[in-house]
Amino acid sequence: MRAAGPFYDDLETRTPERRAREQFAALPAQIARAKATQGFGRILKDIDPTQVTDRAALAKLPVTRKSGLIAAQRESPPFAGLTATAPGDLGRIYMSPGPIFDPEGRRADFWRLARALHAAGFRRGDIVHNCFAYHLTPAGSMAEMGAHALGCAVVPGGVGNTESQVQAIAGIRPQGYTGTPSFLKIILDKAVEMQADVSSLKRALVSAEALPAPLRAELNGRGVATLQCYASADLGLIAYESPAQQGMIVDEGIILEILRPGTGDPVPEGEVGEVVVTTFNPDYPLIRFATGDLSAVLPGPSPCGRTNLRIKGWMGRADQTTKVRGLFVHPEQVADVLRRHPQVRKARLLVDRVDDKDEMTLRCETAAASGDPALATAIAESLLALCKLRGRVEFVAPGGLPNDGKVIEDLRKYD
Repeated sequence: MRAAGPFYDDLETRTPERRAREQFAALPAQIARAKATQGFGRILKDIDPTQVTDRAALAKLPVTRKSGLIAAQRESPPFAGLTATAPGDLGRIYMSPGPIFDPEGRRADFWRLARALHAAGFRRGDIVHNCFAYHLTPAGSMAEMGAHALGCAVVPGGVGNTESQVQAIAGIRPQGYTGTPSFLKIILDKAVEMQADVSSLKRALVSAEALPAPLRAELNGRGVATLQCYASADLGLIAYESPAQQGMIVDEGIILEILRPGTGDPVPEGEVGEVVVTTFNPDYPLIRFATGDLSAVLPGPSPCGRTNLRIKGWMGRADQTTKVRGLFVHPEQVADVLRRHPQVRKARLLVDRVDDKDEMTLRCETAAASGDPALATAIAESLLALCKLRGRVEFVAPGGLPNDGKVIEDLRKYD
């Protein structure tokens, strides 16, 4: 049980220097734990855990991509050898779409959602109506375990059965809701239709889908103060909103990086890139796990007093692989082209269709927008060598490309 004050614990308000010192003091043991598994034993075979004591050293470690889990788990079921706890010693095993199998250990608040619930105003003694799915996915358990860690009772509503959900809320009188924002609106609309009193609901923590500003305003206007969090079935809580509602605050149980899609390289602060997470979970010690999601770090701490990094939240998907003239082109290949030409600060591959033919143009940010013809020729040759496809090269001034995390943009239209 935690205090009823504004912060879940003192980890949320430690100085950034103390946070970095404490996290990186603990990281070598976590990397060693991961390296002792079959899967990470291969991935990290050349890594000395004792040397990974800051962000620069972490950035040199290999990235493990969520997009590769399906094939890896099929080859080495059920978890691709990445868990440090034997499957039979876990608490539950889930199946996400893919399928991807996800482990849940037996520790209290395994997914760490209590922190997000506390920030959203949930407190000991509350009753929480939980409408995240319980069937095969971990979402329902994530919210339930977090609520129990706070000392809350839980109504396991799950999804669907809207009339029954309304009846349960009207009869049990829960103070809080967890689930998707769209289903909360459906419940509130159904309550009006049924002339049922669900006014006990005062707060909500929502996730798993976008929370558009008009929908948030409507839910707030109907008496339910609504905040959101960002979590995944692999990592648990990644970031969460506070009442300040100025970005999402990174969870204290992870180290988060924003990388240029297709690479292991961190982007400058504020630039959109792929969310990559290292977790301190002892059962599932994921190291530099690439989520495939895009986001960006916001400058400075939250006005609420929490001092960890803030991110903009979910901004789309990083996997921009596309097919051109029958061949797949991956963000990793574009990154390899840039490595050959350090004069290029940033690039975007545009794929369009001209006269019924696929055409590629690599737009490159360089110090001189006019560029160097010899450099353009060299880049085009690298593009051909690495992608097996010809493309034009254009130069733009620094800042000339949008800050949206896109490395490949498909402009083709077929209608």
